[in-house]
This record gives sequence, structure tokens and C-alpha cells, in this order.
Amino acid sequence: MRLWQLITLTIFTHSVFNGSRMLVSLYAIHLHASPVTVGALMSFYALLPMVFAVSAGRLVDRVGARWPMFGASVALALGTLLPFVWPRLETLYLTSTLIGTGFMVFHVAVNQVVGALGRPEDRAANFSWLALGFSVSGSLGPLMTGFAIDSIGHARTFLLLFLFPLLPLVVLWFNRPALPQAKERKAGTGQRRVMDLLRSRELRRVFIASGLLSMGWDLYTFVIPIYGSRIGLSASTIGVIMGTFAIATFAVRLVMPLLVRRVKEWHTITAALLITAGTYSLFPFFTSVPLLMALSFVLGIGLGCAQPMVMALLYNSSPPGRQGEAVGVRTTVMNASHTVLPLAFGALGAALGMGPVFWSMAALMGAGAWLVNRRRERD
Repeated sequence: MRLWQLITLTIFTHSVFNGSRMLVSLYAIHLHASPVTVGALMSFYALLPMVFAVSAGRLVDRVGARWPMFGASVALALGTLLPFVWPRLETLYLTSTLIGTGFMVFHVAVNQVVGALGRPEDRAANFSWLALGFSVSGSLGPLMTGFAIDSIGHARTFLLLFLFPLLPLVVLWFNRPALPQAKERKAGTGQRRVMDLLRSRELRRVFIASGLLSMGWDLYTFVIPIYGSRIGLSASTIGVIMGTFAIATFAVRLVMPLLVRRVKEWHTITAALLITAGTYSLFPFFTSVPLLMALSFVLGIGLGCAQPMVMALLYNSSPPGRQGEAVGVRTTVMNASHTVLPLAFGALGAALGMGPVFWSMAALMGAGAWLVNRRRERD
């Protein structure tokens, strides 16, 4: 399978994941759920991925990517269909779990495949193109979801999202694409332990930076629907604001394949953390839609430029034959933040308002930039 075909399948699956997070949040709010409940629903997206991401990575290393990607697409389809059939708040917990777990497996598998394509020197550029695909779906998901909610309602919007995993299901079942094969495990290598990966200084830095950037991304998708609803914005307007963020990630990733050989990975990651910190500190001061769009655009530039660098560093630093497992460890770190942060910030937002939520994340990103850069200089 060619890179553009993998990116196309990723766009369809990520559109479901990204659009459903906004849809679940707004549907829960429509059903009079509190910020704590919305936070719990967002945490369910990450609960099982946090537990099983490493196992998913090992599975991809062992059997290849095709069947895990197919099973992931089945989970996405079921997760979007259930709220249309049973439109209740309780159903959203199962929806969050199915979609979050399904996309985690697909994400681990597709990153392993993209890392295996082409020459090592092309890896950063390949991950930049994949990240560009994520930006397309990151824009498509919220925009389509917001306008669909205002046009056809919440339940029918779930049915619309159900159509998106069907293309990956058809392609993976009938066409049987040739994907890079899993590498054979050498005899006598012993049991694989996560601690073996964590002992690598370079991998530890990648995991820390990736977790921090994931927190910055996750807070945005969780808090903007709540903040927008509180200041009286419609679902379509919230979708436009979130779409602006995705457009910015698309714009910066469009030029990343041309820049990856001219910029240093860790300098880019540190700059991304600082931009994220500065932008989050400003959000609570504005309610104007154009200004919120501008802040979202700047935030998208910061967070969008870092992911290709993180993935290239991760793949290059991983032991041979364990790249899927390393992606699984990164996914576990990411989903730990996805599980804890919505609950913590949902409770904080319910008690003190949204301002402290934004400012807490800004302080965390600033501290993270200092910590990652300090460790890099030390080593």
C-alpha cells in the first residue's frame, strides 16, 4: 500500500475520532450533563487505550498491521452507530470506549507502517505527510460535526459519522493491501519488557515531550466545546473555531516535509511547548469569535509542527522490531493524560470556572518546555 492510500484511510478514521469527541461533548451538554460528566466521557476515550496500547503495539509487531486496522475500523463503526440506535447519556460511555480504543489500535498500526516505508532518511518527511493527513481530518471532523448537529440533530450526526469507517473496512477486507510485514523475533532475545525501552535516555525524552504535547492537544478538544457553550456559541460556530485550529496544523504540516532537514527536532519541540503555554494563558480573556479563531490558529501552529518530529525521533530511537511497542508506550503516556486531565479539569472548571483550567495548562506547558530542554542539554 502506498503512503497516500494509508493517509486516506487515516483521514477517514481520524475524522470519526475527532468529530465524535466534539459530538459526544455537545450531546452530553444537550442532555444537561455537568462538566464533570463531560470530563468523564472524554476520559473513557482513553481509559482502555491507556491500559492496552503497549499490547496493541506488540500485536502489530507480531502479526502485522492489516487485521488490527480492520478490527479498529469495526470498533469505530459500532461506536458511532450505538447512540443513533439508543440515544441516551449512558450510551455515550460505551461510544467513548469503543471509538477511543478502536482509534488507538489504528493509530499504533498506521504509525508502525509509515515508519517502515521508504528509507530512514525519508522517515521524518513521511511522518510529516501522515501528520498532514491528521490535520485534514482534524479540520473535517469538527466542521462537519458542528454543521450537522445544527442541521440534522445530534443522533443523526452519529449516523453520518458511522459512514466514515466503512471505506477502511471495505479496503482492508476486499483489497487485502500489501503492508510491511512484522519482523521476526530473534531467538534468545528473552522476554520483552517496557522497562527496556524506558532505560533509553532518548526514548524517555520523547515520551515526556509527547505526553506534554498530547496534554495540550487534548485540553483543546475537551475545553473548547464547554467554553464555547458557556459563552453562548452555537455548535456550528464552535466547529468553525476548532476547524481553524485544524487548518493551522494543516498549514504548518504542509511545509514541514520541506523543513525537516533544516530544523532540529528538539528545538522545534521546545518552541511548540512555549507557543502552547503562551496561547493557553490568553484564552480566558476573549469571547470574540474572530479572536478565539486567531488564538486557535496560533495554537494549531505550535502543536502541529511538533508531531512529525516526535514520531521520527521515536521510530529512530526504538530497537529493531519493537517500533510498534514503542508507539504503544507513547500512546499509553498520551492516554494517561487523556484519562486524568478531563476529570481533573472538569472538576476544576465546575468549581472555579474555565480561566483556571487554561492557566493551569499554560503553566504545565511552560514547565515542560524548561524540563525537556534542560534534560536535553544535560545529556
